[in-house]
Amino acid sequence: MLGIGGGVVIVPALIWIFQRHNLPPEIIPHLAIGTSLAAIVFTSMSAIWAQHRRRAIDWPVVRLLAPATLLGGFVSGYLAGFIPASILKGFFAVFLLLVGIQFILDWKPAAHWRLPGRGGLWGVGLGVGSLSALLGIGGGNITVPFLHACNLDLKRAIAISTALGFPIALFGTAGFVLSGWGHALLPPGTVGYVSLPALAAIAGAAIPTAPLGVRLAHDLPVKRLKRIFGAIVLAISLRMLWTVLM
Repeated sequence: MLGIGGGVVIVPALIWIFQRHNLPPEIIPHLAIGTSLAAIVFTSMSAIWAQHRRRAIDWPVVRLLAPATLLGGFVSGYLAGFIPASILKGFFAVFLLLVGIQFILDWKPAAHWRLPGRGGLWGVGLGVGSLSALLGIGGGNITVPFLHACNLDLKRAIAISTALGFPIALFGTAGFVLSGWGHALLPPGTVGYVSLPALAAIAGAAIPTAPLGVRLAHDLPVKRLKRIFGAIVLAISLRMLWTVLM
């Protein structure tokens, strides 16, 4: 609904759940991010169809960005499996901090650019895919501000970001599965850094509600909701940073 993808909520929630189940701290951030990406694979399909039915997705722009985003997503997802847990968790906490501030201030870049050419879009796509897979998000926090700054309508930018969430999540998940394959500390019910029970629970709850989020994004003013959400995200990020630093 807010154009951010579910990873901003899913990853902190999974980190908390995995900690309560006493999983080894060395794998918790990787497992949370990999599972988040896997969930976005399923939830994004439902949201893409809802946006497509509204004819909101600019498919030519998606086709230009998608190859680079999936490449960046796979490489970043694979390499993230080798990053120490504390660094990965700290990086995600800083990202959450920035998201919370952005939402509270309702910051949007000035729309004074134009969409770059094919080469420029490939560079943007590579960066979006890499950062999104590393953080376990669909990329909306990066894609939407960029597209809006390039004079695209905000709702159109959200629709394009939704469509790009699928290749980012799919190939990012593949990277996390590959890098975590056979890890000695992983519990039963995992495939690489993806928890199948958690994935089933998230996808089962989110798939039916994704079209509702799309409808609300088109029908409701969400400014106040974004500020409330921003305050919650800010609190989560500060707590996460505290656990990393202490």
